[in-house]
This record gives sequence, C-alpha cells and structure tokens, in this order.
Amino acid sequence: MKAELLDAETELKLAYAWRDHRDEEALHRLITAYMRLAISMASKFRRYGAPMNDLIQEAGLGLMKAADKFDPDRGVRFSTYAVWWIKASVQDYVMRNWSMVRTGSTSSQKSLFFNMRRVQARLEREAMAQGQELDRYQLREMIATEVGVPLRDVEMMEGRLSGSDFSLNATQSSEDEGREWIDALEDDGPRGDEIVEQGHDQEALRMWLADAMGKLNERERFIVRERKLRDEPRTLESLGNELSLSKERVRQLEAAAFQKMRKSLEAKGSEVHNLLV
Repeated sequence: MKAELLDAETELKLAYAWRDHRDEEALHRLITAYMRLAISMASKFRRYGAPMNDLIQEAGLGLMKAADKFDPDRGVRFSTYAVWWIKASVQDYVMRNWSMVRTGSTSSQKSLFFNMRRVQARLEREAMAQGQELDRYQLREMIATEVGVPLRDVEMMEGRLSGSDFSLNATQSSEDEGREWIDALEDDGPRGDEIVEQGHDQEALRMWLADAMGKLNERERFIVRERKLRDEPRTLESLGNELSLSKERVRQLEAAAFQKMRKSLEAKGSEVHNLLV
C-alpha cells in the first residue's frame, strides 16, 4: 500500500518503456503501483470461499497480462484497461475451483454465476415491497429475463450454487462406524447371477453355431469364414478368383451355406430364437 501513485504522464512513459524496450524495471514500477487495485478487486470475490492469498495471486496474474498487452497509443489509462484483465483472471479462478464439475462454460452461465444471487435478492425485495409472493418457477423466469439467459441455465446454476461438493467418503451419520455415502450408490455393473447366465448363454450359442458350421462342406465353411468371421471380410470377387468360380456362384454358395445353418439352428427350438432376439 506504500507503492507510488503514478500520474498519467509517468504511467505512459513506463508503458512505452516496457512495450518498446522490454524494460523490466518499468514493468515492475507499473505492476507495483497498481497492485493495490488488484488487491481491492480480489477482495470482492471472498464470498465465494476461495483463499484471499490465492485471489490476490490470480489478480496479480491478470495485472501482469494487462501490462503485457496494454497499448499506450490508444489513449486510455492503464488502470481502466487492467480492470478487465484482473476481473477475468479472478473470475476464471473462482469458477475453476468452485466445483469439480465444470461450472460455466458459456458467457451466459458465467454471467449467472456471478450475478444470479444479487439479481434474485433484488427481485425478492421488489416483490415483497409490492406485497407479492413469488414461487420458485416465477422467480427463475424473472431471473432468466433479467440476465438474458435461457431458463434451463438458471435451473442448472441454481443447483450448482446450492452448495459445494461433498465427499462420497463422508459418513451418513456422526457415528464412528457410520456408513459412507459411496456405499449407498447402486452398482451399475452386472450382478453375479447375470454374469453366470450370460456366460452360459454365450457358451450354448457358440456350441450351436459350431454344430451348424459342421453341417457345411469344406468349401461352404471356407466361404462363411472368409466372408463373416474375418476382421476384414473378403469380397465375393477375391474368393471367386481363389476358388476359380464366378462372383455370382460364390454368392449362391454363401446363401446356400447360410440356409443350411439356419435350418440347423431352428432345429434347436425356441431357445436359439430367445438368445438371438
């Protein structure tokens, strides 16, 4: 707070020295002089629960970005330009650390994050002054209109701002041996009986298909393997060249082989149909 206060002329000289000559001493004076501005802006975001030291650090980074990109030829004071970089840097830090879930990836969501509570409080005060009672849906609609965002964004942000993240390893009660919240989550994986049943069905189907393949002659089995069991199935033309047959004849043999396999599988009854459907 003991840093010098720069007049417009001195500020301009320092900005030119840094931009044109990369004078680090000039940059240091410029940054130090306006660090009080960065600290003041950082303090406005304390209500979001971030450590003050971290907020100040992020504000300082924003100030340095502003100094690096400032163009003294545009005729504006450095402080006016730096405010936007400081604010953007601190806001980005707050949103990154608010939740493990990404909060606010669009401009409308960012606007909601930092303005929703203030707008909501004002709307509630105005309604109370007029003797009106607003339900939650009416209030959300009014906030969406006021901020200029879709209603679904207001509903999403309301849930995000309702509280910070909770650990799934936290206990459900104050007892030492209380169950953790993660124990209450439903396991999406297959149950043991489902695994056994699926394995049994797959083994039965494999045996039935092997038996159906056994009903084919050697040439038909070769065509089915090359056309359906390879990672990259061969074309009718390539098989025809190898077997000295026309492409149409290979297609006919393939269709006949599938018909034989179908009859073999249908002879197994409804069990095959239930597995394949």
